[in-house]
Amino acid sequence: MSDNELGLFLRVSREAVTPAEAGLPTGPRRRTPGLRRSELATLAGVSAEYITRLEQGRDRRPSAPVLGALADALRLNTTQRVHLHRLAKTAEPGFSCMGAVPPARTVRPTVRALLGGLEPTPAVLVNGIGDALAWTEGYERLAAPAGLLDGDPPNLTRYVFTDPRARTVYPDWDHVADQRIAALKQGPYRRDPDGAALADELTVTAGTEFTGRLEQVPGLPDASGVTRFAHPEAGELRLAFEVLELPADHDLRILTLLPADPAAAAALDGLAGRRPGALRAVSG
Repeated sequence: MSDNELGLFLRVSREAVTPAEAGLPTGPRRRTPGLRRSELATLAGVSAEYITRLEQGRDRRPSAPVLGALADALRLNTTQRVHLHRLAKTAEPGFSCMGAVPPARTVRPTVRALLGGLEPTPAVLVNGIGDALAWTEGYERLAAPAGLLDGDPPNLTRYVFTDPRARTVYPDWDHVADQRIAALKQGPYRRDPDGAALADELTVTAGTEFTGRLEQVPGLPDASGVTRFAHPEAGELRLAFEVLELPADHDLRILTLLPADPAAAAALDGLAGRRPGALRAVSG
């Protein structure tokens, strides 16, 4: 299993930028997705050989100015820039910031009150390894019939990779699986005993569906978007999600799910026994 997260993130980010977006001519017969290494090197003011060393993990300590130039060339947003700098920092020998801090498993009263205020919206509080620590009644109505709340505590990552119902519940299972890997890798899971234990467990129970993604998916999950969820009773729903970070709590975030169209809004209202209109659809 590779530990070259910096190189993986740089490669995936490079492949996500088109020449046109970078102001470069497209040209015929391009076999490389996104930018070539030589093109990124030119944009960032470094050598192509240096880009190769970074992506292959043979150099893991780029300077802050080089990181800035790479971030500019790759058109990274603020969150992605912070993630890039964190990856470079964690590659330094002896770096252990947050590495020994176990996943958060306590919920402050104000956070529980916040969840209560989100009703009837489906919302769940999760930690960095995917443990579900608290949730709204709206989320329970959505998730419990599908088995997402089985376990003590329930774990969304384990569910996606090991529960046979997951591929039915998530019609876009491959994308959801990638997102769970990205969320797991967003924290220092290799240095955290709980995260490492979960990764070891899923390596055995899920096999290459899990390990292959560890090698290919960089750690930075989507903070918003639209997902499809097949409820056992209400049918397939389109849900717009937002991830709300809790800066006061190590690695805790709230995942909220809103109906992305009128059909999903009506279905969620029906699960709650409410008249239509309690939840309004949002554009996804």
